[in-house]
Amino acid sequence: MKESIIEYVYVMIGAAVIAIGFNVFLLPNQVASGGVSGISTILHGLFGWNPGIIQYAFNIPLFIAGIIFLGKKFGIKSFIGTITLPSVVLLTNSWEPWTNNPLLGALFGGIVVGLGIGLVFKGNASTGGTDLLAQIITKFTGLSLGTSVLLIDGIIAISAAIVFDLEKGLYALIGLYVTTKTIDIIQLGFSQSKMVYIITVKQDEIREAIYAEIDRGVTKLPAIGGYTGEERPVLMVVVYQTEFTKLKQLIKSVDPSAFVIVSDAYEVLGEGFKRA
Repeated sequence: MKESIIEYVYVMIGAAVIAIGFNVFLLPNQVASGGVSGISTILHGLFGWNPGIIQYAFNIPLFIAGIIFLGKKFGIKSFIGTITLPSVVLLTNSWEPWTNNPLLGALFGGIVVGLGIGLVFKGNASTGGTDLLAQIITKFTGLSLGTSVLLIDGIIAISAAIVFDLEKGLYALIGLYVTTKTIDIIQLGFSQSKMVYIITVKQDEIREAIYAEIDRGVTKLPAIGGYTGEERPVLMVVVYQTEFTKLKQLIKSVDPSAFVIVSDAYEVLGEGFKRA
């Protein structure tokens, strides 16, 4: 019950954050960065229609279409997100813009909207809109979901360039990019760990040195050299960023010719790291 309540709170706060970001950053600067919000920005610019009403007009039918074509998997939380977003847009449409610079509007609007969408996703829900349309297109055309979303948002950005001007269309693309990156950060968090793969002829020495000096577990992965055809196990170890420099120096001191691959590990669960 507690977890369910927290998810509802995520959805409502997230939808409200999206609406506020839309009203104070995107709409006043005519940044139509995708989704139903972008459509409402374009129609507001063309005809002066109220964006909140436009979002109701799109979101509710799309939610119903999602239930019809995709099944009853969205649930009450997504419905709450679908209703909360345009409701808060209506409630805050009299707020003064926080900037009249289109570039700042695109950047900070993208950040705030991405933050809101990320919170909604953490609540295991959505705000409906063109995300549902993309899923419907995917079901009936065979296109990937990413391609469908890109197609819809691309059409909206091109429409913004036609309705407003090319510069506004470019700002829309900036806002869309910043939004997607912010969603990733909210979903995955900032990378605080590094995953390191080590290919070396001195496996035992490096493994023992890691145990002794850094106190991290090491996993040996079976592998075969593509050129030599010989067995060449790969050592895998995950460390905090603060430990990475020490690990790199340790590997170099034991085997200067070791082949090392490093990548970000955004979420590490288990012994020595965050608990699930």
